[in-house]
Amino acid sequence: MAEGRKLRILFWGTPDFGIPSLEAMRNAGHELVSVVTGPDRPAGRGRLVTESPVKKWALNAGIPVLQPIQPEGKAFVDAIRLLTPDISVVAAYGQMLGEVVLNLPELGSINVHASLLPKLRGAAPINWAIIRGDEQSGVTIMRMVRELDAGPIIAQERILISNETTAGELYIETAHRGANLLIKVLSDVGVGRTEESDQKGELATYAPKFDRELARINWMLSAKELHCWLRGCDPWPAAWTELNGVPIQFFGPQVQADQSGNAPGTVLEADPQDGLIIATGSGALRVGEVKPAGRRRMKSEAWVRGAGSIEGACFV
Repeated sequence: MAEGRKLRILFWGTPDFGIPSLEAMRNAGHELVSVVTGPDRPAGRGRLVTESPVKKWALNAGIPVLQPIQPEGKAFVDAIRLLTPDISVVAAYGQMLGEVVLNLPELGSINVHASLLPKLRGAAPINWAIIRGDEQSGVTIMRMVRELDAGPIIAQERILISNETTAGELYIETAHRGANLLIKVLSDVGVGRTEESDQKGELATYAPKFDRELARINWMLSAKELHCWLRGCDPWPAAWTELNGVPIQFFGPQVQADQSGNAPGTVLEADPQDGLIIATGSGALRVGEVKPAGRRRMKSEAWVRGAGSIEGACFV
């Protein structure tokens, strides 16, 4: 195989995490023979049926799209076999792939995963890296096997997590760093130059799927833990709590000292100039921004001005 081989690539992805990889592969001269993405689904407050970000990108680029309910079965396998891909590239597709599909391309299947494997295998590594207080995350390009995120590692790149990094910021950086690393890996794969190393399964940790219900704030946690929690849920699914039965989302946390002895969740300060401070299981949390149900995200000071006197009230 000659240096600079341009590959026929079958891409699998659903959210916008995969778009930098798609753009990078197209700009590098690789041929995207098709995109496999999730079925159109209801989304938003109106529950309108919506195409995935990857599907929208592919249609705009003139690339054929496949949307199987399950990526298996003879008809689907025959369809992708007719595409004669050299390799499959997966980036946040959202479903497990069977061995027949994984092994169909000549060069197999590789995955862009948003962690330093074997740490944080699973669906939500970006959220959990921040929630767990990790000081670094990264991106891994791995050879895919049937077991969840357990295949041999081809390449990795570390990304530092600052004390203010949000999940949204890490998501964007990981997507772009992953795209750049992917292009280097594809260049090596095309000429048979890769070195792959098995993961140490005993070191594996997991990042299960994250959703709105799981994002509810537990005020018994310490201010330090909640500082990570709010950042790890920003912007999605958004950490939330309730006041008088009304849900509200919180962002932009800062840890504060608290010697008041008030119950966790108690509003210690609600000032139109200084914003919102809430007692936690240890210390207090200043909240920089809020998003009340059905309203836009705003500074906590602005919300306090319209909320009236809530000092002493308790979030649950």
